[in-house]
Amino acid sequence: MPDSPQAKSVEPPGESRRILNLGSGARPVEGAVNLDITDRTKPDVVHDLNEHPWPFPADRFDEILGYDVLEHVRDVVAFMQEVHRVARRGAVVRLTVPHFSSGNAWRDPTHVRAFSYASLDYFTEGHPNAFYSEARFQRVQAWIQFPQSPLNRVVQRAANRWPDAYERRWAWMFPGWFIYFELRVLKEAPAMADQARRR
Repeated sequence: MPDSPQAKSVEPPGESRRILNLGSGARPVEGAVNLDITDRTKPDVVHDLNEHPWPFPADRFDEILGYDVLEHVRDVVAFMQEVHRVARRGAVVRLTVPHFSSGNAWRDPTHVRAFSYASLDYFTEGHPNAFYSEARFQRVQAWIQFPQSPLNRVVQRAANRWPDAYERRWAWMFPGWFIYFELRVLKEAPAMADQARRR
C-alpha cells in the first residue's frame, strides 16, 4: 500500500457487508468492503490508511483483513487504533506482515518496517508497554511462516514452539518469511461504555 499524493475517499458500499479488506490491491475479497489507496485497482473505497479517521463509522465490521499492508503504514499505533474503532466487539482481525529476518522485508522500497512474533502483543492486556494505546486485542494466533523446504519444515515447527529463542538466536541463520496474526477485538459492551462515559 504505497503512499499516494492524492488519496481520495468515496462513499462506502452497503451496510450489509461486514468484512473490511484493507489494501485489497489486485486481490479483492468477494462480499467484503475492499479498500485501497488507488482507484486503479477498482476498490469499493479509495483511501490512504495513513489518513485518520478512516471513512467508516465506529463498530462497523465483524472481520478485518490486512494482508501485506501494515509494513507500508507510517504509524502502527494509529493503524491499530483505527482497526479497533471500526471493528465491532469480538471482531476477528487477520494480518500478515514480513518477519524481520526475511529478505522480502527490506527489498520493497515502500516498506517502512518489519515485525517480530511479539510485535502486536503491545496491544494486549497486561503487556508492560500497553500504555502506548487504549485499543485492546486478544492474540488468538501468531505463526511464523517459512519458505517451503524439507529443512524449513523442521525449523518452522521449532520457531513457532519457541519463538523468543528463535528470534534471539536462530533467525539470521534460518530466516523466516512472514507472520500471520489473528486477533480478537476487545471492547466494553455498549451499555457498560455508556455508563463509563457518564461517570
